[in-house]
Amino acid sequence: MRKVKNIETYHSVEPAVVTIGTFDGVHIGHQKIIKRLITTGKQEGLKSVILTFFPHPRMVLQKDANIKLINTIEERHDILDSLGLDYLIIKKFTKEFSRISAEDFVKDILVDKINAKKVIIGYDHRFGRNRNADINDLIAYGKTYGFEVEEISAQDINDVSVSSTKIRKALEAGDIVKANAYLGYPFMLSGEVIKGKGLGKQLSFPTANLKLTADYKIIPKQGSYIVRSTIDEKTVFGMMNIGTNPTVNGKKQSVEVHFFDFDKNLYGETLKIEFLHRLRDEEKFDSVEALTQQLIKDRKTALEYIAENHAE
Repeated sequence: MRKVKNIETYHSVEPAVVTIGTFDGVHIGHQKIIKRLITTGKQEGLKSVILTFFPHPRMVLQKDANIKLINTIEERHDILDSLGLDYLIIKKFTKEFSRISAEDFVKDILVDKINAKKVIIGYDHRFGRNRNADINDLIAYGKTYGFEVEEISAQDINDVSVSSTKIRKALEAGDIVKANAYLGYPFMLSGEVIKGKGLGKQLSFPTANLKLTADYKIIPKQGSYIVRSTIDEKTVFGMMNIGTNPTVNGKKQSVEVHFFDFDKNLYGETLKIEFLHRLRDEEKFDSVEALTQQLIKDRKTALEYIAENHAE
């Protein structure tokens, strides 16, 4: 898959089939549209193209909107690449861009730059200044500028009763199983391993403390989770704690992971951590010893879950 970050200098000579959207989460509903896009491209000899926007429009147009995204833009790229897409075009979303007319968007971007011959879009898609154009306008523009429009019906979209909003709510509630079912893959956090306070090591549960790569990324509800990562091309399981470490009067939220049967200095490395299951809420224990005993129980529970659900 080719990624295009500067559409201003991009002009395709290859005819394309295009779909448009933010695709936050690239969830199973999105994947249904994307698979149709890719299949159509192969059947009709067109390059499959997704036109997406970053930052998220709500981040730009609603300054008070504290929206957190399911994917970083890098994660979104990797997921789309794995699906077999030909081109991912990332258009920088600005206030100026939000003000262009629907026809200018169609002519300047879809036609002149992307060379769209077919556009696959949801029945409820709106675009252009103040989002005042709809699919009927797009069909009319298609007749003017020489591209076909395929509508994704309400029934098709509603058959997959999932949305990015539902996934965010599941993550905020700590319901990883539901979030992963909606996504069709494990939710992930990515970050650089930095030095922590060393408490985990003192408890015989050394942890890798993560500095997350993007401040706009949603973080699941505080608590402990069973997780998985790939390190040096090997699958490693562990348990992650998201919280403030209240037993030792911690104040600042940290994200740290203890890997099972693993001993390597990871400082400075960037890890992608996949969430598999929630263990429990974060608790304040009466003593560090009581916390240690709980960690031993958590490890036993996690290893049993992994053996039952992820045995190779």
